[in-house]
Amino acid sequence: MTKSKVVVALDFSTIIQAKIFIDQLDPNLCKLKIGKELFTVGGSSFVEKCINLGFDVFLDLKYHDIPNTVAKACTLAANMGVWMVNVHCLGGRKMMVAAKDAISNFQHQPILIGVTILTSMHQEDLNEVGLVGSPKHNVIRLAKLANLSGLDGVVCSAQETSLIRQEITTDFCLVTPGIRLEGTKTNDQQRVMTPKNALLSGSDYLVIGRPITQSQDPIATLIDINNSIS
Repeated sequence: MTKSKVVVALDFSTIIQAKIFIDQLDPNLCKLKIGKELFTVGGSSFVEKCINLGFDVFLDLKYHDIPNTVAKACTLAANMGVWMVNVHCLGGRKMMVAAKDAISNFQHQPILIGVTILTSMHQEDLNEVGLVGSPKHNVIRLAKLANLSGLDGVVCSAQETSLIRQEITTDFCLVTPGIRLEGTKTNDQQRVMTPKNALLSGSDYLVIGRPITQSQDPIATLIDINNSIS
């Protein structure tokens, strides 16, 4: 596993675009996140190619289904050799326990994290789907449930990391999307923070997309980010 805490979100719609970009990267400077869009066109073969290039891969498919189905999906992800995989905490405790049990016997088992509340959501969105309380309240509640279910950590906004650290004192991995560099646009993310401030707040890994994927010099940008948080 590489030491970098930066996870580059490969938000591309074609494998060609993704490969051109990845060829510019160094696995010592970052990890990679492959989500639904890119996995839909590239499948497991693309994930395995990235791993063979030396990258730690976070397979971000946010499994949310009946326990047996999610458990089988997590097993297949572990077979691919991914570094990290995730499920939706709203799938419930039984689903999360099944997911963890499914990968517990792997020699190199992936880190299993839960998605709490998407960083694109704010109070109105929660009201519409019937979740009571603020985004932070729901994030903490779901993070505690994930911890009780045996998950290794959760995805959350950097604005909620310190609150989770107060509630969960055990070793618990916090992965933070919505990271933006100074002076860049927030786009569709509502709860954002800079890399340095996110780590100071308690984040373990930083998911960064557009500031790197749209950079004219991705390596230089990665070096700057890594230097700023070292």
